[in-house]
Amino acid sequence: MKTLQENLNKWMLLYVLLAIAAGLLIGYPSAAWTQANQSLVSTLTTAAVFFVIYPMMVNLKIESLVKAGKNAKGLSLAMIYNFVWTPLIGFVLARLFLKDPLIALGFLLVMVVPCSSMAIGYTGLSGANVELATVSVALSFVIAVFSVPFWMTLFASHYSVPVPIKEMMTTILTVLIAPMILGYITRRILVRWLGEKKFQQFQPFFPSISLLSMFGIIFLIFFGKAAMIMSKWQVVLLLLVPSALYVILSLALETWLNRRLGLSYQDHMAVAFTSSSSNNSTAIAIATMAFSPLVAVPAATMPIIQSILMVSYLKLAPQVRMYFEKRRPAQTAPAPKS
Repeated sequence: MKTLQENLNKWMLLYVLLAIAAGLLIGYPSAAWTQANQSLVSTLTTAAVFFVIYPMMVNLKIESLVKAGKNAKGLSLAMIYNFVWTPLIGFVLARLFLKDPLIALGFLLVMVVPCSSMAIGYTGLSGANVELATVSVALSFVIAVFSVPFWMTLFASHYSVPVPIKEMMTTILTVLIAPMILGYITRRILVRWLGEKKFQQFQPFFPSISLLSMFGIIFLIFFGKAAMIMSKWQVVLLLLVPSALYVILSLALETWLNRRLGLSYQDHMAVAFTSSSSNNSTAIAIATMAFSPLVAVPAATMPIIQSILMVSYLKLAPQVRMYFEKRRPAQTAPAPKS
């Protein structure tokens, strides 16, 4: 298991690219089957998300969540990035790069729908503060119920945008609350059965499950949306520019500002991953309910650049850790007066 974990970490970006390519190559000729079995693909994607989060929760101490909830600085920064910075920078990028009003509206919709539960997986894989990430995702889901219609009213006042509250609550239960409860139960059973020392030796097994599930999610996203992505390839290429700029600018700003504000590496990674990734599945749901399939294209294509850049930042975790832990040289003491 240790060898597998090292291999998955070393070649993570390659496996992500292979998952994207496989999803497109298999999904495009299977478009008719995918269209007829959308519920099955959706169920498999939800299951894969569950198995990204569940292993992280096995190593999570529930009592630590209470402490994370008191992390006012980390939570405040995550919410500001999610609900202020992201919509505003998204609006600027849409005005600069996207001329089609429906495509621009779809891109802005992605910007106002906050982080997905995958952010918890990225946080766990970087060895950072999973508890803070978990609380941030849960709080973001709640705030999104009010923030999404607020921002979309500003961006598209002539549209009526329904927010799928029931779907969002179901998502919270499925990919956040359920893994947390089952992970806690699993931890208690394993510690009682194996003992704390042997349980710690068994822990490398869980990150491997998370990584394999993450590759499965990426494959399923592109498998399910291959026909749309391939038929709108010009739009996809156009969307890659503002999508990449959003992620790069967000990660760069947060890395610099979080260090200046005194966040630790562990808290920073939790904040960065939960505020630089979007909940594309929820954005697709809103787009298809309220608008046309064209509005859903940005949400369907965002994972292309988001997955690559999130994994790239994950690969840079050792360098980011050094940047946050690097201490400024102490000031030289003045020479004694003679």
